[in-house]
Amino acid sequence: MKNNQHMIALDLDGTLLTDKKVISEKTKNVIMQAKQEGHIVVIATGRPHRASIDFYHELALDTPMVNFNGALIHHPLDKKWEALHTPLPNRTAKKIIQTCYELEVNNIMAEVEDTIYLDQYDEELMEIFHTDQSNPVTVGSLKNHLSEDPTSLLIHPQEEHIKELRTHLDDKHASVIEHRKWGAPWHVIEIVRKGLSKAVGLRKIAHYYGIPQSRIIAFGDEDNDLEMIEYAGVGVAMDNGIDELKVLANHVAASNEEDGIGAFLEEYLKLNQKAI
Repeated sequence: MKNNQHMIALDLDGTLLTDKKVISEKTKNVIMQAKQEGHIVVIATGRPHRASIDFYHELALDTPMVNFNGALIHHPLDKKWEALHTPLPNRTAKKIIQTCYELEVNNIMAEVEDTIYLDQYDEELMEIFHTDQSNPVTVGSLKNHLSEDPTSLLIHPQEEHIKELRTHLDDKHASVIEHRKWGAPWHVIEIVRKGLSKAVGLRKIAHYYGIPQSRIIAFGDEDNDLEMIEYAGVGVAMDNGIDELKVLANHVAASNEEDGIGAFLEEYLKLNQKAI
């Protein structure tokens, strides 16, 4: 198997997950088949650990995971695995928070791994950001409450300020941060430390398993997948993905609503699909 062993990297939202945020039966069966045949499956997402671990368990994974677009690379089942946590300098975070206050953004959330700080209480936003009883949220001015280097900042700006905010981030902070925009309907801007991307995580995990770049298959749909799709030997954009990603990708799979990952893997890896 060694010479044909692939590493399969899966983005979650808009890629592995349908619009109802579930994994389709067909895609799940194909992924299970790929694992049975010796391929390595990893999740690479902008989501934090707490918002991706259920899907990790659903696929019965035992591999490292990439969270926060590469700001946290860790192994959920193996605490001895050398995790890599690369947060933002708090000084930079505070400057960005000040700019957000000046632009009167709707809200800001900072995460220190799975510890959550929310500038203003907002139940709907807390649901979107997957907070629950096991992850207590500190609510209140981030300028006062945030004392550690955050893994990421999530900004929910007023829609008419998105361009102005992103231009400001480029002008003032480009040397220290990366920023991405979530897809509709949530126009959230996500900020992590400069130089981080899902590709950083894939490189570390592929090295760990001894998988060459040519045998990395990566699936994605949004601008936080660009580096990963470019890095992978087999970069696959979803049909529902952004045009920029489709141009960069080696292949375009059917959409997340049409078993895109399952159909592609079945054909590309010549999987003999059996009932699982």
